[in-house]
Amino acid sequence: MKCNVGKTDRMLRAIVGVAVIILGVIFNSWFGLIGIVLLATALFRFCPAYLPFSLDTSKNDDAGSCGGGGCGCGK
Repeated sequence: MKCNVGKTDRMLRAIVGVAVIILGVIFNSWFGLIGIVLLATALFRFCPAYLPFSLDTSKNDDAGSCGGGGCGCGK
């Protein structure tokens, strides 16, 4: 897997993911499970939905910033 989620994208996914999980718990809704997907993509720095569109928000990140998130891209 190649990292395709940048720093800003990663932070937004983590914040929104936690918020969606909390709202899912508060309103007792399965909608909160979507937050787990957002957190997972933030953690692994890989979003499979970006592949068909050739999106890569990590292009503008520092050269050494990728690889620490467990994605194994080794940029």
